[in-house]
Amino acid sequence: MKVAVLSGGRSSEHEVSLRSGAAVARGLREAGHEAVEVTIARDGRWSAPGGTVELAPGAGLLGTDAVFPALHGAFGEDGSVQGLLECLDLPYVGSDVLASAVCMDKLTLKRLFAEQGVPQVEFAAVEGNDWWGRCEQLGLPLWVKPSRMGSSVGITRVTELAELDAAVELALRHDPRVIVEASAAGREVECSVLGNEDPQASLPGEIVTHADWYDFEAKYTEGGMELRVPAPIGEETIERVRELAISVFALAGCSGLARCDFFVEPDGAVLVNEINTMPGFTDTSVYAKLFEATGIDYPTLCDRLVQLAVERHEQARSYEF
Repeated sequence: MKVAVLSGGRSSEHEVSLRSGAAVARGLREAGHEAVEVTIARDGRWSAPGGTVELAPGAGLLGTDAVFPALHGAFGEDGSVQGLLECLDLPYVGSDVLASAVCMDKLTLKRLFAEQGVPQVEFAAVEGNDWWGRCEQLGLPLWVKPSRMGSSVGITRVTELAELDAAVELALRHDPRVIVEASAAGREVECSVLGNEDPQASLPGEIVTHADWYDFEAKYTEGGMELRVPAPIGEETIERVRELAISVFALAGCSGLARCDFFVEPDGAVLVNEINTMPGFTDTSVYAKLFEATGIDYPTLCDRLVQLAVERHEQARSYEF
């Protein structure tokens, strides 16, 4: 198939997305597809391969069989580009508009989890007049985050309540919606999911950081983190993580792919942290590494995702709107 690969974008994860897009294009070519690389600049301009020809948004996608939006964060992973692709009637890799938007907004996702009884860390929204008191009840340390950012951008670890206001102000620079979470004492474990109606979960892996916490530098600097696959949490807990990954993937309405992040507490309890509908996608990123350890190599993974995109698109066309 002829597949357009979108990368770059307007978010702070622009550079990470460029790396994901380049890797996806290589993977698709190795799988036998024709990859057309379309770049979105930080200012929102679209350009054809090589960045030489400026395009109207969406123009570089017409005539392709499918689109792989290797975009992370705002204006790419939040349902906005997915809405454009729906309007263009093009098959695209990943979750639809609603699931993308829900998973991008930590407050909305965690409220959905709470309503459905999904185990997770306690949290509070910075809204109304009593948010400080609700945050105080969570205990220390606290994690203050923009609700709709990725790659640990704008996040502060608060160890004293006197730091809370400054942490909230930093988060508000990135997003008018801010979430405050209690701290979890457990291991950080991640699990990749692949599929539509009948998804499969990878072996989970443990994230071991060589920094105080898993921040932007630890995620994207060589040697900043170590991935242990399978996570050393015991067979029973591994299966619990995989089951929960598939369960929350379906609950959020995801399709195609997602990386589900967890905390495994010292007593063995598994808490869901978040869902990333378009995680980092280089061939050395966690999502791909977890499936490689499960027996699916990177080109096969890229190929399968495009097939899933086409299958979902064909199914959607069978409905009357």
